[in-house]
Amino acid sequence: MERQPLISQPGRDYGVNNPGYIPAAAGTPAMFAPPAAESQGPSAPPASMFDSMPGYEGTVAGGGGFLPPPMPTFPAVQPEPALDQPQWNIPSISENTARDALLLFVKSKCCYSSAPVKDGVITNMEAFNTYRYRLETFTESRSTEWSHEPYTGQTVDAYAQQPPGPWDIPAKTPQFFLDDKQFIKVPYTSSVKPCHNCLGIGRKPCKDCAGAGNKVCWVCNGSRYRHGNDTCTHCSGRGRENCSSCHGQGSRQCDVCKGKQQLLVYIKLTVKWTNNSDAYVVEQLSGLRVENLSKVSGKELFRDTQYMVYPLSGFPDTSVVSASQRFVSEHQGKYMQTSRILQQRQTIELIPITKVTYTWKGKSHIYFVYGNEFKVDADNYPATCCCTVMELCDIWAKMTSSKFDVMKQLKEALNV
Repeated sequence: MERQPLISQPGRDYGVNNPGYIPAAAGTPAMFAPPAAESQGPSAPPASMFDSMPGYEGTVAGGGGFLPPPMPTFPAVQPEPALDQPQWNIPSISENTARDALLLFVKSKCCYSSAPVKDGVITNMEAFNTYRYRLETFTESRSTEWSHEPYTGQTVDAYAQQPPGPWDIPAKTPQFFLDDKQFIKVPYTSSVKPCHNCLGIGRKPCKDCAGAGNKVCWVCNGSRYRHGNDTCTHCSGRGRENCSSCHGQGSRQCDVCKGKQQLLVYIKLTVKWTNNSDAYVVEQLSGLRVENLSKVSGKELFRDTQYMVYPLSGFPDTSVVSASQRFVSEHQGKYMQTSRILQQRQTIELIPITKVTYTWKGKSHIYFVYGNEFKVDADNYPATCCCTVMELCDIWAKMTSSKFDVMKQLKEALNV
């Protein structure tokens, strides 16, 4: 069934000639009678705007949640047991590496002195076995909703034949373990409707001038005069000025149909690829905060990528095995309900953590070096301020307008 576009409606006007404008008498403010209010159109598309499409009867504007994938017509591929990984060695860092890492950390701070790095004596270095297990489940989910766009001659194919099901529509091939999204027009659901926002006119009354095309002059406030009997030059003595929002036309282009008067209404399919990830870090007794480890990488000891993975077995740390069993069970139960699992990947990383103890000026201090990036955590670094009073004054003065006041306040605080 072919549907023809609506014929445009000529002669419609929103008060360009400003019929309600009443010139003001001398010395009195200008008067304006707003035109009769016209229908602004509904703010949201009415339900009657959307046709009933076979197989998509429950589709609504704004979406109605994710659609469960169909049951597979062939047996699912069974996961293969991962190969045992016999080597779980922990690498250690040298004293020079630990010292260099601390030096880089100190240089990244504004007022840290490098004296503890140069003069401090490392007395102990202790390595900690810290593993991070991560399970990633890459899924594809699909949802539908009614959508619309300005009609500019696109194909109209509603009811030409029955639309395909949401999971029967081909989508692009995704890159595994990377989030992505694709929007697709469902075939045989497109039809043309009058714009609900402007009632098929293509324009809307200007809100700034209430459709009049002009407003009270802001310079003379509608009096037409400035400074006694001097005619207002801004409005040329009219008491009103053209509306800048609609350029004096009294109406503006409809922002829904972009002035086309009609909309192409169709069902939009959203295909969403999501990498769902959970990680478990083995509790370590070094004293380093666990949240620090999320910012670094480790040495990958094990990787298993399949359509569906088996839980780990044979790993020397039983807590990692338990985490693997829990995550695999949770992911399969959680994501198979509303999405299609395309691939799973499980990895084990060894995150090196070295607790370094050193002495400086007769006192003992510690810091941590962790991750492949040799990040440093030194909350109790003993020399956090190496600037003199004058240097601090110069730094603070750059952020203030009065260097003298800064110096005076700082000296008083330091009793110098």
